[in-house]
Amino acid sequence: MYIIGLKKTAQTPKNDCHILELDELYWFISKKSKGKTRENVYVITMVSRNPRQIVGFDAAFDKSPERIQKIVDAEPEAKYYYTDGYIDIAYPGTHIRNIKDKKDTFTVESVNADLRHYIPVLRRRSRCFSRKIDTLYAVLSVFVEAYNAFGVAKMKFRQNRSSKSRKLPFSVLDFL
Repeated sequence: MYIIGLKKTAQTPKNDCHILELDELYWFISKKSKGKTRENVYVITMVSRNPRQIVGFDAAFDKSPERIQKIVDAEPEAKYYYTDGYIDIAYPGTHIRNIKDKKDTFTVESVNADLRHYIPVLRRRSRCFSRKIDTLYAVLSVFVEAYNAFGVAKMKFRQNRSSKSRKLPFSVLDFL
């Protein structure tokens, strides 16, 4: 089994993360040869709802409870943890499992959609693919740093404006 290290990326004080959401998305490594199946790669993300930040992530060939527990233990403690599964994990706060719809995991689902949108390797029906999990992890590391910097800048910009306009003079691509 191949194990990738965990990287902390939170740019917010520990007491600002009252609600954390946890989810995964999967994709494949390498090009599929005829007659063979590709191996799943899971990108596990933990997101703070307010401020909207990716506080932890991992990329691996499995989504074992031990791996997810390492992510939960490495991140700031929160009052609530929202997931759509992960019942074998010991959460420091209250775990709320939502399996019927995405109403409690909307932030992490949105961030995962952003990952698929901005990172060509994770797009569906794309000709781009990672040949190694190390490459995928490196791309995720760079993007997460830029995404969190964008989130901080967006929050500061909106705090200093009296207008209700949602238009920003910058995008996440400006932070890459």
